Amino acid sequence: MPRGVAHMESIALGLSQGSVIPYFGPDALELGQTAVPASQATLAEFMASKASVPFKLRKNLTAAAQYIENFKHRKTLTHIMSDAFNASAIPTSLRCTIAQRYACPMIVDVWYDDLIQKALASRSNWGQVQGVSHAEHPGHWYRFMHADGSIARDDEAGGWDTLLYKPLGSIAPEANFVVSDSDFVEILTEIDIQTPIPQAVRDRRTGRYFLFLGCRFNTQIDRIVARQIMKRSSASHWAILPDEPTRNELRFLAEQNIQRIDVPLAEFAAILHTAAEPNEVRPAS
Repeated sequence: MPRGVAHMESIALGLSQGSVIPYFGPDALELGQTAVPASQATLAEFMASKASVPFKLRKNLTAAAQYIENFKHRKTLTHIMSDAFNASAIPTSLRCTIAQRYACPMIVDVWYDDLIQKALASRSNWGQVQGVSHAEHPGHWYRFMHADGSIARDDEAGGWDTLLYKPLGSIAPEANFVVSDSDFVEILTEIDIQTPIPQAVRDRRTGRYFLFLGCRFNTQIDRIVARQIMKRSSASHWAILPDEPTRNELRFLAEQNIQRIDVPLAEFAAILHTAAEPNEVRPAS
């Protein structure tokens, strides 16, 4: 695909109207100066620097996490993850533009930082739902939280203008992390029938388009999670993906009818910021 943003007008309009759902991945952190890990491999290496992990697992995030959980205890894993994402970081311009200038009924973020929460802090009437580990919350898949971090009832989410969905958990406010092999085994066993996905998320995705930002689909887990979150949404989507996709990624993009936009994320962010009209945020239906 030639460089350019042929679909920018549709994306900006969709964001303004609330028909596009931003979906952030770890690569979106490349736009800011942050000390938190910005990739699965980097996070795995951080874990290995904090606890003894076999050499062959040091770049495999879920396996390294499982090893620590098995041999050092789950509390050690949670402590290491908290250390990794406790660093002070400022929300990137892209997150601020989307959170503060567009009326998004839902934002999905599949990394463990809290930058999107910080970007949403100036908004009113929003809340979040985070995936949780069965190892720490037996029998539970997720927890709803108000903007101030207090626990919310599931049915309260229907009244929020924006729902932030963090399916893998987040450092804030409770340090919930879905990260080990066993965490994902629990989820993948049930995700095909949608059990781990909150009803509020299912309701808000219906008929809407997804915009993937800073996401790669290199692993089977990445692809399964994205596919199941997109289920029963619209028939087409977009991904800002400047790097050459792998064969598996190309197959996934084709299967899910995701249009690849071959521009650097920073360039896309600048164009989107220019397209956004200040003070245009309004509740989305």
